[in-house]
Amino acid sequence: MSNTEVYLCERDLGIRGQRGLDIFYINSSVCNKQLKRMWSRVLYISLFATGLDLLNRALPGGDKHRIPYRNYQDRDIYGVLESTKVHISFTSEEERIGRALLKKIGIGSESTFICFLSRNSAYLDAKFPKGNWHYHDYRDSNIKNFIPAVEELTRRGYFAVRMGAVVNEELKTENPMIIDYAVKHRTDFLDIYMGAKCNFYLGDSCGFHAIPMIFRRPLAIVNMIPLEWATTWGLQNLFISKKLWLCKEHRLLTFREILSSEIGRIGDGWQYEQLGIEVIENTPEEITALAIEMDQRLKGQWQAAEGDEELQQRFWSLFKSSELNGVFLSRIGAEFLRQNKTLLE
Repeated sequence: MSNTEVYLCERDLGIRGQRGLDIFYINSSVCNKQLKRMWSRVLYISLFATGLDLLNRALPGGDKHRIPYRNYQDRDIYGVLESTKVHISFTSEEERIGRALLKKIGIGSESTFICFLSRNSAYLDAKFPKGNWHYHDYRDSNIKNFIPAVEELTRRGYFAVRMGAVVNEELKTENPMIIDYAVKHRTDFLDIYMGAKCNFYLGDSCGFHAIPMIFRRPLAIVNMIPLEWATTWGLQNLFISKKLWLCKEHRLLTFREILSSEIGRIGDGWQYEQLGIEVIENTPEEITALAIEMDQRLKGQWQAAEGDEELQQRFWSLFKSSELNGVFLSRIGAEFLRQNKTLLE
């Protein structure tokens, strides 16, 4: 969902070459009607562009009339989000509606809140019931592992809003500052409004995290996998990764072993199975530590421990520039590295 914003930022900075008139079209699958509405206000979208595109593809030299499509286009490989403004915005009426809806679910105009999300297969199973989404299961996580983190964030003054269009289970908590929005309040409009207004996002890498990304909200990504797909851009972004257990050797793969091989970008669960690799999701303690680090950094209270910078440098020295990553501005969680120094060997 963020690929359009990244493209426009690259166009603004001249990375996409000579400017021209861009004509867009929308296919039949729209994941969020509010987002479509907002893009329609700033893009030239034509119902006839689909046919024109098909005709243009059939003509010799037609490629020069198409927006160059880069694989992994939703990745900010040039770090353009840091130096450009958001291209879409809410109208004054939408702002009024948004504030009223937040108040209705218990979040006042002066309140701070975070969005959190645990990825599961429920959305794809519901939207495409005939599909087999098992190959994506390696990206899933358990919502229960987020509870200690969001409990801690509520003690720090945040409301914590559980996002998701379709989820497998309700939250089990009596904390009134933890809101199971996905089950009780979810709408297309609020998905976008809350993603744009949250203090930060805490959760898995999935479709929703593109919304706070578009609106330049800080990302605290957990359960990042595959590792080479980490959100390396964004000065305020943090992440921690899932670990990979090599079953035959009874040990964890090191970051070097992952990033120096194709394992660092495996996108199908069956490939992990073929290689005898068990994917291990982040623990509640690891998620909580990242949430605390993000809170402290945003409040200017973060104090690095001795050796933290050396660990960061050792980790980032393992990454190489590629079509996936061109800038390395974000940070991997400090406590995560402290507890997993052996994975840097």
